Amino acid sequence: MAGITVVALEQAVAAPYATRQLADLGARVIKVERPGRGDFARDYDRTVKGMSAYFVWVNRGKESVVLDLRQEADRALLDAMISRADVFVQNLRPGACDRLGLAAGTLRARHPRLITCEITGYGGTGPYRDKKAYDLLVQCETGLVSITGGPEVPARAGISIADIAGGMYAYSGILTALYERTRTGRGTSLSVSLLDALGEWMGHPYYAQAFGGTPVRRSGARHPSISPYGAYRCGDGAQIFLSVQNDREWVALCERVLRRPELVRDPRFADNPLRHAHDEELTGQLEGCFAGHTADGLLALLDGAGIAAARLRTVAEFAGHPQLAARDRWQDFDSPVGPLRGLLPPVEVAGRRAPMRPVPSLGEHTEAVRAEFAGPGSGPADRAPSPA
Repeated sequence: MAGITVVALEQAVAAPYATRQLADLGARVIKVERPGRGDFARDYDRTVKGMSAYFVWVNRGKESVVLDLRQEADRALLDAMISRADVFVQNLRPGACDRLGLAAGTLRARHPRLITCEITGYGGTGPYRDKKAYDLLVQCETGLVSITGGPEVPARAGISIADIAGGMYAYSGILTALYERTRTGRGTSLSVSLLDALGEWMGHPYYAQAFGGTPVRRSGARHPSISPYGAYRCGDGAQIFLSVQNDREWVALCERVLRRPELVRDPRFADNPLRHAHDEELTGQLEGCFAGHTADGLLALLDGAGIAAARLRTVAEFAGHPQLAARDRWQDFDSPVGPLRGLLPPVEVAGRRAPMRPVPSLGEHTEAVRAEFAGPGSGPADRAPSPA
């Protein structure tokens, strides 16, 4: 995406996550921040050598420009930046961009090739339009918290899953709009709500609830509708996780791991719905057999039988995962606090390695961008047409 310029009036996680994906593809992302503290995600924590882990995660590869949009000169500079941009992304509080004269319709009337993307909590219409929306609150509103956790206590998903969902749909929407512009020559206006994005990911529990007739139950680390699928104790006290997805794997588990071929013909376990209905009894059968194995020995046995299995790793153990090390998936990148290590973007492109550009300090690029966009010969007429 070299040659594509993105101007982002963004904060927190959802929009910054979307634009970081574009930066990873080589786009120029100019992040506009408030005077003083900037993006409030900079203050979420101080765990990365004094920087916020959230901010480091979603802002690599961007330029930081501090603008006070109440000041005429700074507002004019933002207008100049947008006039030369390919994409404008914002996730300010509801109505903020409208009051600033930055509504999608206004911008696209001035700049027909511009792609605008608005990320909201609950969408641009309806009774929830003006409500503030943060990740956990959207998890609650979509029903995710009601099906996450153990039988007694619901739980938040352990990552900012609503923000990530919204960011990824914004990212894919922007890529689609750029592709469309190569054929039509015109931009478009996109909007993504966190409620809609995470709601799409709630498809399975929705259909199970709507047509199953009973509420989806919280099942901890067990799958709510597939069995056996979850954690099982071994003889050394450790737990391993395994998953049987079809009857062929069930036969392999019984014959090659459990050494109990008669279980294949047990009417309680004849197919997955029956196995799930008798999950407690099935767990007893499995753990009775697993009691004679260590976790390492059992994992080797399951691998040999073609049964999907895993060990429960901590985040620290994930950071040292042998598969990631063997594939050289970690790479250093720069930041205001020195070199940091992060995972390469998930999409591997043959013959290329994604740029891992620095995390910006607050306002690091303000003066350079001001000189570029406010200097002589910087108007939109002087800008070469984008390749997209």
